[in-house]
Amino acid sequence: MSLTLRLGLFYSAIFVGAGVSSPYFPVWLKHRGLSGAEIGLLLSLPMLARIVTAPLIAVWADSFRLRRTALVFAAAGVAGLYVLMALSWGFAWWMAVWFGASSLFATLPPLTDVLALKRAAKDGFNFGWPRGMGSAAFIVGNVVVGWLLARGSPDIVLVWMVAAASLTAIGARLLLPPDEVHEGGPTPRFSERMAGVGGLLKDPTFMTAVLACGLIQSAHAFYYSFSTLTWKQQGIPESLAGILWAVGVAAEIVFLWFMEPWRRALGPERLLILGGIGAVIRWTALAFSPPLAFLFPLQVLHTLSYAATFLASLELVAKLSKPGNASAAQALNSALSGGVLAGLATIASGWLFDHAGARGYLLMSLMSAAGLVLAVRLAARSGLRQPA
Repeated sequence: MSLTLRLGLFYSAIFVGAGVSSPYFPVWLKHRGLSGAEIGLLLSLPMLARIVTAPLIAVWADSFRLRRTALVFAAAGVAGLYVLMALSWGFAWWMAVWFGASSLFATLPPLTDVLALKRAAKDGFNFGWPRGMGSAAFIVGNVVVGWLLARGSPDIVLVWMVAAASLTAIGARLLLPPDEVHEGGPTPRFSERMAGVGGLLKDPTFMTAVLACGLIQSAHAFYYSFSTLTWKQQGIPESLAGILWAVGVAAEIVFLWFMEPWRRALGPERLLILGGIGAVIRWTALAFSPPLAFLFPLQVLHTLSYAATFLASLELVAKLSKPGNASAAQALNSALSGGVLAGLATIASGWLFDHAGARGYLLMSLMSAAGLVLAVRLAARSGLRQPA
């Protein structure tokens, strides 16, 4: 089996679970009696802490000899914590358990990205192919569980999440190559690894890049947490909501698999600007609850708001970091895009959903516009204008 296929299967294991937890875990929480504000708080706390937890977990991951070892342990931990979510011990219990599960799960994609990006550069394959397989698996989980939800209990959501996390732990051991974290050298001390994190935080160009990416990416918070519920208020069932999600991810897959030459010619800075423009258009339109016929083309804008921004962020972070702090750099990038900024946006989204419904998307438009301004400033900086 080729390395590209093995990496794709591992990404698939991760995202076949994410394709369920992102749109449907709020449905499971709502079924357990939580309000929109409570759901927003529960989902946002691990995001807010991610600026601390993500670098710490990345530094921990770099303490192993092989990159896949940390992924095995992290995925197994996620599966165990998901099982504990089944215990109905109240809001505080669910919040504590979800904090641990979400913190660990959030590090799986960026740690895998570090491994896959290095192998893509070394072996000459398109990183978008295995990553796109993960997006395809996202669609599978999304559509299948959406169909099941329309016919059964929301408890299927948690069962699926446990199974997917368990599969990810097994896949990390069986599918990932035995690549070393510190190739040919000793493992740096904890203080040295933390110093690499500090250096990144003091780099103004790096921080401008991750803030621009983070604002645009985290502006998906209302969509991730409440799109299914807002569409349900419009009379759109969960099964059709799953198809709408699938349309967005399908457009993302086409971008990842077939737009590589155009993307490289454009360069990550211009790609990030396009991502910001697409996000502003998308969230502004969704704020006014357009009819179903307009939702499908708006979902295609996921190509820009997410896929273009995601790939731009990976390229920029790889360009602006060093081999010794690559894991921490990607973790910091993820911590901002899916962490503190997304956490604040998710808290606000819960309140906005309760009081304004779909109009909550307008805050996401403002966040995207702020990210777009930073992206334009980043593109104007000398030394960052060359295409990747």
